[in-house]
Amino acid sequence: MPEITRCRTGEMLRQLFEVLLPVPEGVQAREALAELEKRVTLTPYEQGEYASGGRRFEKIIRFATVDLVKAGWLHKDKGRWTVTDDGMKAYQTFTDPEAFYKEAVRLFHQWKASQSADVDVDESEEETPAKAATITLEKAEEQAWYEVDQYLRSMNPYEFQEIVASLLRAMGYHISWIAPPGKDGGIDILAASDPLGTRPPRIKVQVKRQAQAVAVDGLRSFMALLGEGDVGIFVSVGGFTKDAAAEARAQEKRKITLLDNEDLFELWIKYQNKLNDQDRRRLPLKPIHFLALET
Repeated sequence: MPEITRCRTGEMLRQLFEVLLPVPEGVQAREALAELEKRVTLTPYEQGEYASGGRRFEKIIRFATVDLVKAGWLHKDKGRWTVTDDGMKAYQTFTDPEAFYKEAVRLFHQWKASQSADVDVDESEEETPAKAATITLEKAEEQAWYEVDQYLRSMNPYEFQEIVASLLRAMGYHISWIAPPGKDGGIDILAASDPLGTRPPRIKVQVKRQAQAVAVDGLRSFMALLGEGDVGIFVSVGGFTKDAAAEARAQEKRKITLLDNEDLFELWIKYQNKLNDQDRRRLPLKPIHFLALET
């Protein structure tokens, strides 16, 4: 890419890390890129667009982050970018922007050499078909997850409750009760491992379709409803605070599983072929196949 030096790329990547590092759980790519743009002064070239479409600034960053991922400094999942422990060490060690990016490029080639003996030393700074395909797939995955996430967040609470019940059925559990509209006493779904509910454990499910993360107090209120031999499943669209997650992990007597949107989505994908047609329509998904060239 003309007019983009290693030093300039390194400057922007280090600024990107400054956006990501304060958020250990990661930041959605679109949010990270928007914040990065606020922190750097773009040149006229970087502000421009390619004739084929797409902003240069975004493509420059996405292209360079391929090196960071292969270097082991950055992790990407469903559009969420997270700095790894190695990435944090690299940020602290290579304070010079050019050296920072140069090391990422070196590690990219080191990875590439382990995949193939034929390596062009300048390959990672050229727009190869493999890298272009990687970025296309990455953006498609981000957009797909964003739409699924928004769909779940905007869903009627009782429709979301039905999705959870549908998933449990696909996983082989038998639903004995789903709370009707109105007060439910904190339990939204009752399930069992056999049709008559004679075999333990009894599964109690609470479903929260709320934007904010469930805190410790909310988790404890649910756990108070679990009797001896009960298993609790807490599903929250907004996820759980770190303290709530730690509280759940620390339980020895009460068995409780926490599921956020991403967990629910992964399980839906895994058990999709066991959903009946009616349940599958509650969250209809269609796979799309991309050419996955080796980067």
